Order: sequence, then structure tokens, then C-alpha cells
Amino acid sequence: MFEKDPHHGHNLREWLTLTGRKRILFVAHTVTYAKRLQEVCALLESDLRIQMVFTAPPHPFSDGVAQFLHRLGSAVLPWSEAVRMEFDLALAAGPRGMGEIRAPLITLPHGANYLKRVTEGADTRVAGLGRQDIIPDGRELPAAVVLPHRDHLGELAHSCPEALPVAAVIGDPVHDRIVASLPLRRAYRRALGLRKGQRLAAVVSTWGRRSSFGSIESLLPRLLGELPGKNRRVAVLVHPNVWSGHGAWQVRSWLAQCEQRGIAVVPPEADWRPVLIAADWIIGDHGSVTLYGTLTKAPILLAASPEQEINPASPAAALALTAPALSPAHSLKSQLAYAAVEYRHRQRTEYAAIAARITSEPGRFSQNMRRLLYRNLGLGQPAHPATTRQLPLPPQLAAWAAAPGAGDLGTEVPA
Repeated sequence: MFEKDPHHGHNLREWLTLTGRKRILFVAHTVTYAKRLQEVCALLESDLRIQMVFTAPPHPFSDGVAQFLHRLGSAVLPWSEAVRMEFDLALAAGPRGMGEIRAPLITLPHGANYLKRVTEGADTRVAGLGRQDIIPDGRELPAAVVLPHRDHLGELAHSCPEALPVAAVIGDPVHDRIVASLPLRRAYRRALGLRKGQRLAAVVSTWGRRSSFGSIESLLPRLLGELPGKNRRVAVLVHPNVWSGHGAWQVRSWLAQCEQRGIAVVPPEADWRPVLIAADWIIGDHGSVTLYGTLTKAPILLAASPEQEINPASPAAALALTAPALSPAHSLKSQLAYAAVEYRHRQRTEYAAIAARITSEPGRFSQNMRRLLYRNLGLGQPAHPATTRQLPLPPQLAAWAAAPGAGDLGTEVPA
């Protein structure tokens, strides 16, 4: 498949037409990681000097990765082959297995900022910035550790000071693409099938037992009983780790009543960002998608915000103190109305301040990241700007609401 590896003698795609390219390995542990790496791939397209390759290492939430990469049409190497080869550069959004890769490594965060903290015994760390996240094998530093905000340098100095020389404050690609796409909100709403006067509530969840989906048994009846209506549409966005951990069939089974009531259940491989931009309300938790919601004009209602899981120095902690918390004692409709009034009268500037903390390099991820990539490849950058693209139009909500149900065992359920 590739030309013969000069270091190990493996016969790799021997029938390639373009040979002698710089080879970059993208390590996609999960669908979430793969989506983040996809943002980097766009910075390298049209460069005939580069061959991009993906691999999917073992991971507890790896379900759906193979299908996602197949839809991309990318070249995919089995993990067992990838670790025996040498590459000019590797990129990963997670630490597992990175000590086995034979290439200079650039690590990226896979979500917004560093929102969560992890407690293991007496040790508490910010997820993604701990020593075991950056040097999981304890042997060698990455070539670069990409950070979205300069404030993270302080946490890194505390948790893994030896990584400071390779830390690079680059920015956040999702932040930049959402901001660039905000002017297309009306177009996204039309593409989603929203009629004039209809309002959209986006119900979003991270993963884990303290997420909003972790208490879905209490939230689901309220979604089914109170939200759907002639002038109100609902879209549910569940973290890909939930789909992978429990299985797509099981998640659709749990949410079968949603789809039967016309509530769109956005599949894990879909791009959730246009839905977020189109939303009139966001019901969320302490995950990245809810935080990205502060970039829009949608008021936020928090269904979950567990203090013990939130990095107290993160914008998620500030959001937990700002957005109204969902109450079981009042109707969901009245609470959404309250959240809208609060947003108009008081929270708009507070949300803007929280959103400004997502990255200290707003609008500059593409140019900063491309510079970092080419410097590590030893190549000059292409002679055109590294731009931030607006997001493509989404499919209609009705297509997701009418997706194959869990009860139809003869139908292939999308992963």
C-alpha cells in the first residue's frame, strides 16, 4: 500500500503513484478525537508534498471510528502496522498508546478549553493537562503540546513543568468555525427545516454519570411531555462516547420515543455545530458543546453542573454560576422563558465574557496551527492564507427524527 519503509523494510502500498511524500499519521482513538483531527487535515489539503494517513488504536470508546474514517475516504492503517512504521509527524487528541508511535508527536485537546477535573485516589488533576496525559509512557516529551489559551501555561507549569518548552498556544478550531459561521444562522435554520416562528431547543450532553444524559430517566419525560409542539422543535445531541460506550442500538432504543415524537436525535458522526448555531435555547451541562453555546445568542439552561467534575479555573465553572439551573419543581416551558428573559436583561455580557475565555487566540487557530505543522515537517508553508471555513449546511431535522429505530432489528443502525 505504501512505498517500502526504508527503516523497517515493510511493503506498504507499493503501487502508490506519488512517492517520496512527507507522511503524517493522524491517531484517531474515538469519533470525538477524529473530528478534532479533521480540522487539522483541512490545513494540509492541496499540498502534494504530504501524504496523510489515519490509524485507530485500541480505546474503550473506539466504536464508530472505523465507520467515520471510511466515510472520510482516508487511508487507514491497522494500529499493529502503524506502530511498526516511522512517520515524519504524528498528531493525536488523546494520550493512549502514544509511546508506541515512531514520529515526532503533536498533541491537541479534543474539546473546549480544559473543563473537567479527574480525581484518582488522593490525586486530583485537570483532565488533559496532567503528566499522564502529556507523557503517558513517562519516556519522551511530544514535539508540541497545543493549548487553546495562554492561561493553560500556568496549569501546565504546575502539573508537568518539563512540557513548558514544547507548549504552543495555538487556539481552538471549533471556536473559530462557529464564530465564522454565526452569520449563516438563518441559512442553517432553513436547512434544518425550521419554519418561520418555530423555535429550536438543543438538548446537549457530555458523557459520564454526572452528565445530563446520566439523569436521562428524569429529563426524558419532560422532553417528551413538555417541549414538542407546533412551534417548538427539539434536537438531542449526545456525546459520541455515550453512543460508543452503550452501543448505538441501545441509545436509539432509549430515545425511541423521542424519534417517534419528532424529536431529532443527532447521530454521533454528524456535525452538531450548525444545530447549536440555529438553536433558540440550549439545555446542557458541563461539557464542551454547552460551553461553545456561549458563542451563540441562545440562552442556556443547565440540566447538570457537577462541582466535583468541573475544573474550578475553567469557563465551565463560570458558566455554572451564570446560567440558570433546571429545577424539577417548575415547568420546563416556564424555565426556558425565564432563561430567555435573564439572557436578554442580564446574561448576554456575562456569556460573552465566558466565551472569550475559550481561547486567547480567537480566529487564529488556522494560521497558528499551520505554522506549527510545517515547522515540524521542515517544509515551507503554501503561498496562500490559512483560512477558517464556514460550516456546511446541515440535513433536515426530520431526517434525524425519522432515523432507523431500535425496534427494527433488521435495519442497520448508524454508528
